Amino acid sequence: MSKKQSPSVIKKLLKFLGRYKALLLVSLLLSVITVVLQLYVPVLFGRCIDYVVEEGNVDFNSLYNTIWWILLFVAIAGVATWIMGLVNNRLTYGIVKSIRASAIRKIQLLPLSYLDRKGVGDIVSRIITDTDQLSDGLLLGFTQLFSGIVTIVVTLVIMLRMNPWITLLVLVLTPLSFFVSKFIATGTYKMFKQQNEIRGEQTSLVEEMVGGARIVHAFGYEERANERFAENNERLRQASEKAVFYSSLTNPSTRAVNSVIYACVALMGAYMILNGKLTVGGLSLLLAYANQYMKPFTDISSVITELQNALSCAGRVFDLLEEENQSADSTEELKNVTGKTQAQGVYFSYVKERPLIEDFNLEIKEGTHVAIVGPTGCGKTTLINLLMRFYDVDAGEILIDQTPIQSVSRRSLRENYGMVLQETWLKNATVRENIAFGMPDATEEAIIKAAKEAHSWSFIKRLPHGLDTVIDDSSLSQGQKQLLCITRVMLILPPMLILDEATSSIDTRTELKIQNAFEKMMDGRTTFIVAHRLSTIRNADIILVMKDGHIIEQGSHSELLSKGGFYSELYRSQFAGVEI
Repeated sequence: MSKKQSPSVIKKLLKFLGRYKALLLVSLLLSVITVVLQLYVPVLFGRCIDYVVEEGNVDFNSLYNTIWWILLFVAIAGVATWIMGLVNNRLTYGIVKSIRASAIRKIQLLPLSYLDRKGVGDIVSRIITDTDQLSDGLLLGFTQLFSGIVTIVVTLVIMLRMNPWITLLVLVLTPLSFFVSKFIATGTYKMFKQQNEIRGEQTSLVEEMVGGARIVHAFGYEERANERFAENNERLRQASEKAVFYSSLTNPSTRAVNSVIYACVALMGAYMILNGKLTVGGLSLLLAYANQYMKPFTDISSVITELQNALSCAGRVFDLLEEENQSADSTEELKNVTGKTQAQGVYFSYVKERPLIEDFNLEIKEGTHVAIVGPTGCGKTTLINLLMRFYDVDAGEILIDQTPIQSVSRRSLRENYGMVLQETWLKNATVRENIAFGMPDATEEAIIKAAKEAHSWSFIKRLPHGLDTVIDDSSLSQGQKQLLCITRVMLILPPMLILDEATSSIDTRTELKIQNAFEKMMDGRTTFIVAHRLSTIRNADIILVMKDGHIIEQGSHSELLSKGGFYSELYRSQFAGVEI
């Protein structure tokens, strides 16, 4: 176990454990009852031996009476152990539930830069797989921990009262078992952490291959995908074998040391019997207690693999929980938006060493339809990310209706935007829930009206259950998905719109109808249109031509063509051989 990391992880786990103090106290009380009764039973067995050890002098009345007490105590201890198991289950899975809930809440607070940087599979692995591993380790830990502590303390007290010299022998020799266990376990934390990191990579790879299965097949990538997985799988096998092998040495090593201690107690006890300082029943009892005293150390060493794995998994989850949140949000609300937008001296880069947007200035009047064009990587999508505050500017400010967007809450800012992206996203739910994603209380009439305006109603009503049809990623075509995303915005009708290749997956005939619907929807609303097909933005009020994070040209379609500049070159390259 890592000297630095493991205590830190345990300390963090204790914070979650503190939320379940009542269950913790019940578990501890049941542990005390169970252990005390289990340890008192050997005392009664010792008496039974002394009752029959002398020939012709057997005390049957006392023997029968003691046996009945033994049966009663064993039954009570059994019931207490059963209840303790239920309590420990509730305690363990309650803690894991809290950790998972914290992780999900944390994801909502993390900046998009973190989510863009980390693989989806790795994040999913931390929240699902790592917490599952943690629950297994915690359950074993709680099962062994309290009972073990109580067993050690009570056993020592009883043995000291019975025979201080043998107790002293056990106390002197026991640290050997502890040191052997600690020596072997020292490096296993890092081994299990490496194992779980590789498992996270594997989850990301599987998610990537399954999610992009069509692309994998289309480009004949199957063999290379298999090779990548085989290489990752081999590294996971090696890391797992190494971690489990080294951690599994703990149990046989501690058992060997404990056997030596047990033998020493037996030899010393036999010597005392010969000198008349100990009875046979007393030695039997001391041997039983010596075994009980050493049992917790053996039990813990037997589950050291799961405990080390659990701690390394917990460490990965806590790493996620301790990531820096996105910048502080304001409580101010952005209300009564008209859509006037300004950017003043904006600087932004995803990586500090590679500037992207520098000294960016922009002023858009309310109700203006703005098209943003330019080559790949020029900053079109980045500008949208900044307008929506998916990323914050490094310097300068963006204003909506003269209000800096950093001074209002992200939620109120985004509520004033309707966004339709080229990449569609629908949740695994009914069509109705997907359309009403931003307006859960929308009436059916409003949903149907929006669907008709977005020209999605024709295929929705043909679905098996209409609006109540449950859909998933494979239920609809890409064009149908995009129509539903457009319908979603049609329903909300916010004061500002962002359309990023919003009709890229729709057939030409339907696109013409959608364009008419868009014209109606955009009327009086400030709209930002990111377009690659320049034919779709001829009617924009103003076209911003971006290159390397700067606006190099701006004006209407006809004005930019007449200038014969960069926009004119882009436009003519798309319509080479066509009379303009």
